[in-house]
Amino acid sequence: MTTPALMPIGSFAQRCGLTASALRFYADAGLLTPAEVAPGSGYRYYGEEQFERAVLLRRLREIGMSLPMVKTVLDAGPAEAIRLVDDHVDSVVDNAAAARRQAVHIKDDLLARSAEPVAVISGPVLAAAIGQVLTATTDDPDIAVLGGVRVEAGPDGLTVTATDRFRLASRTLVPASVRQTAWAATVNGEDLRNALTDLRRSPRVGIEATANGMSLRSPDRGDRHCRLLADPFPDHRSMLDTLPPVTTRVEISTTALLRALEDLHSDRIELAVGASAVTLRDGESGNDIRLDARVLGPELDIWFEMITLYPGISTAIGAEVLIDFRGDAQPATVRSADRGDLTTLVMPTAHPSTV
Repeated sequence: MTTPALMPIGSFAQRCGLTASALRFYADAGLLTPAEVAPGSGYRYYGEEQFERAVLLRRLREIGMSLPMVKTVLDAGPAEAIRLVDDHVDSVVDNAAAARRQAVHIKDDLLARSAEPVAVISGPVLAAAIGQVLTATTDDPDIAVLGGVRVEAGPDGLTVTATDRFRLASRTLVPASVRQTAWAATVNGEDLRNALTDLRRSPRVGIEATANGMSLRSPDRGDRHCRLLADPFPDHRSMLDTLPPVTTRVEISTTALLRALEDLHSDRIELAVGASAVTLRDGESGNDIRLDARVLGPELDIWFEMITLYPGISTAIGAEVLIDFRGDAQPATVRSADRGDLTTLVMPTAHPSTV
């Protein structure tokens, strides 16, 4: 007969979170022996005072500690046990970091077997282009592709494009070398954003395509693997091909236009295009800022959201920017007056009185 203070192995296992078979194993290993074993039947019983040791044993095993080290911790005082746990965790972290580094090399080797060269290009130039078009992405959980960048390569160069449906930014680059057959994919925008620092510090970057991603290879900074997005990218080329003709063209100082936008504290901005100037009006206070400009075509009043117009101007290349208008309800095209390889389309908004 056992005393009432003892529990059968099944009850004790349930209380401490271990299985009965695990308790038998730990007893055989000398880590937690039963308080009593019934002669004849061999039934095992445990005491209440063994509960804490059993729980600690389970927790130590859950963090991957070996049996010999578990025994050392169980038999040590609190201070020594804490030190041993810290040493174990440090070892686990170091091993995980080493495994992660090794996994990178393994994945790079696997990717290299199926990689196709796309282009070789200046890292800082590619970083600038990606940074410019990333301003036209958006984090929309329902339309993940709007957070991506469309990368297209072929004999004519390398083009990166992004859109959030209200703005479209596209830049075409001339790489040092590029493939002669067309290749295109939509690349995860966050992966590209995380690669920008390395790209800026890489004189040359090799772009390679794999079945599941795009690799940016730099001999100086290592490799970056960017995931692809499976959903189809918006048909931006068809949209560009069907745009109405330009009716009014404005050439204006990029710096002056940006400063004026920054001085107008409003969600919506009106651009009143005159014969030789553009007047910016604050949609809330009615403040006006007049800027000299070269204007071809009829006068025009058009409204834009600040969050749509400002990024399109701020990423423009060069001292002067060209803005092509197609009326007050069609997208306006923003590009450099002397370099047209970065093009941004900006959707206007309705007059505040009609909203």
